[in-house]
Amino acid sequence: MRGGVGATRFDDADRLADAIIARVGRNVVLGLPLGLGKANHVANALYARAAADPSIRLHIFTALTLEKPRGRGGLERRFLEPFADRVFAGYPELAYALALTERRLPPNVEVDEFFFQAGARLGIAAAQRDYICANYTHALRYVLERGVNVVAQLLAGSAGGTRLSLSCNTDLTLDLLACRRRREAEFLFVGELNSELPFMPGAAEIDAAELDFILEGHDFPLFGPPREPIDLAEYAAGLNVARTVADGGTLQLGIGSLGDAVAQALILRQRRNAEFRELTARLDPAELAPAALRESAPFAFGLHGVSEMFVESFLDLMHAGILAREVDGVLLHAGFFLGSRAFYRALRELPEAARAKLNMTSISFVNQLYGDEAEKRRARVKARFINNAMLATALGAVVSDGLENGQVVSGVGGQYDFVAQAFALADARSIIMLRATRPHGGRTTSNIRWSYGHVTIPRHLRDVVVTEYGIADLRGKTDRDVIAAMLAIADSRFQDELARRAKDAGKLEPEFELPRASRDNTPERIARALAPAREQGLLPPFPFGSDFTAVEQRLIPAMQLLRHASPLKLAGLWARGLRARAPSSAVAECLARMGLARPSGPRERVYALLVRGALEEANE
Repeated sequence: MRGGVGATRFDDADRLADAIIARVGRNVVLGLPLGLGKANHVANALYARAAADPSIRLHIFTALTLEKPRGRGGLERRFLEPFADRVFAGYPELAYALALTERRLPPNVEVDEFFFQAGARLGIAAAQRDYICANYTHALRYVLERGVNVVAQLLAGSAGGTRLSLSCNTDLTLDLLACRRRREAEFLFVGELNSELPFMPGAAEIDAAELDFILEGHDFPLFGPPREPIDLAEYAAGLNVARTVADGGTLQLGIGSLGDAVAQALILRQRRNAEFRELTARLDPAELAPAALRESAPFAFGLHGVSEMFVESFLDLMHAGILAREVDGVLLHAGFFLGSRAFYRALRELPEAARAKLNMTSISFVNQLYGDEAEKRRARVKARFINNAMLATALGAVVSDGLENGQVVSGVGGQYDFVAQAFALADARSIIMLRATRPHGGRTTSNIRWSYGHVTIPRHLRDVVVTEYGIADLRGKTDRDVIAAMLAIADSRFQDELARRAKDAGKLEPEFELPRASRDNTPERIARALAPAREQGLLPPFPFGSDFTAVEQRLIPAMQLLRHASPLKLAGLWARGLRARAPSSAVAECLARMGLARPSGPRERVYALLVRGALEEANE
């Protein structure tokens, strides 16, 4: 199926799609990389052919399909749509994703995904039915078993145009190409060049002879999800996690505000060590944190990164001198990257020698110890594999990807892979982060449950769980001691009920009582401990910059309040807005940004009062 010497180049995606069908036939099994690396124009041209011709069967295998954010209600749309139009301007949406979202996927098109953008596929029956539950390290075999005959990937070219890089997605593609060279798979390899994609040298660089077809002249702005604001509860969890990280060790870090909170906490530990110690002492005045997980000194040797996802925070840690421990000349090994457009620009602007220290490589290398095991063990000393979760049980099981009813929120991805590594390496730990509570249906619920009808990481792999209220060291502990540790990091509004359930099950002695120091796990305590540091600029909502304007940043807390408010709470906010004085210039700017400066009609007047009330409450 190879195209001979040199790739055939196209400047028209439709002609390229015709050439693909001419080569592989009318049954196209298309593999698209996870996340950023999809060849959007190639995928859309193939989808258009299949949508117009039922005799063409298109089967897409992929993960993490990126879609522009869309508001779920009137106010949310008013906030998100102008932001999305600005930040995602020029990004060509994937036609199959739009069809899935709008529930109009043709019967001759099937989309199998093993990881979803969080929450994007809830309630979409076709996507839920065709979800594949897989560890990241197992996805390759499932691609091969499905008989993928086309792989279409976004590629970066060097400045002179003579070299090619897999850039953001070496993860499965490197192993797929190795399989093809060993004649274990046959597929057309199709590349789409994009000049905005950073050229990553090293393992990511490939020979042009690997390509069968190349699409040129279709540059588009890369998908750049904005960095999220970090609230005080997330900072508390990040500060707790930063205490678990050993100097001279190895770090894996997840995406989102929790990961950014860890990075900022590590930077404070390095650059403002006295303030870091003061903050952690405020959070843990009774020194309840496990003795083995109380690191606080600045980094003398630095950390080495081994992370399936190269999150933006790793660059911040590198600039702070924390990501500094080289292994064979490399600071970081990662399988894919995704971040803001500022992140991509920063990577493009790094000198190539610096980029070479950020080694994009295969998931089979990053996520497991098999293959070169002795070398990996030598490199991955004192590893801290930090991942996020939705829920945890009092017995230490972790819920990260799905709901009790079987609906998938995201996917297992590589979380299990890193938990397994943490147990396989002598001095490694798996750190699971989660918020102690969440708003749901207008009320607050606990993220630590007695039991849950779905788990991602079973309780026999329980290790370290961290919330804003502390660190629970669960490894090797009895069920009784695990429950006691989890109760100590749960929100105090839910501790009594959890303890009662444990006692009813015979897992806690009837006379058990939590220590007094663990009975004040409240948002108010976190605010008392950290609000002064927020005011001093040590814990800003956006420590690493933001795509949100200053007005949008003022609106975000109010929009979050409105999103989770109960009907009764909304009525209270409306009334507060009604009683509010004439709007200040800052409030007027927020109303103008929402298109509510001069509300017309009853609906817009209600919206304006809700926004005013929420702004007042959020800024108290």
